[in-house]
Amino acid sequence: MKSLYFMSTMLIILCLSVIVGCADNRAEPSKASAEEVGQQIEKAVSLDEMKKRDKSKLQKLYSVESETVEDFILYTASSNVKADELLVLKVKETEQVAGVKEKILKRIEEQTVKFKDYRPDEYFLIENHVLAIKGRFILFAVSKDADFIEQAFNDAL
Repeated sequence: MKSLYFMSTMLIILCLSVIVGCADNRAEPSKASAEEVGQQIEKAVSLDEMKKRDKSKLQKLYSVESETVEDFILYTASSNVKADELLVLKVKETEQVAGVKEKILKRIEEQTVKFKDYRPDEYFLIENHVLAIKGRFILFAVSKDADFIEQAFNDAL
């Protein structure tokens, strides 16, 4: 009886050790900055036809308060007849992700209305956007290369 109890206990300890050893212990996908993630994306796709934007443009397009943002990169099309956008944003607190996501969804709605009847090819890009969240990072991409951008985002984190 004692050996059965001992063997059972050892088996449980072994199983727990394997589970803990193989678990992904990262609470945060990465300690990377949004700029570093952006550099990884730039290696995967060309952003030459887009324009890098600042905090005031982030506020104007997404209504995201600066106290929410730890770091970000924002690229938009150089012309207002194109829908291309790339936003990689790292919020300060995980609890802020949902609020920022809602603001991005509002931006998607605005762009959908703007391009739906006016530029069907750009509307198609908006409809096939990528919105991904990993920890405190948010990716929003409207591009013909959205799948490659998403892959680079995932690889970076």
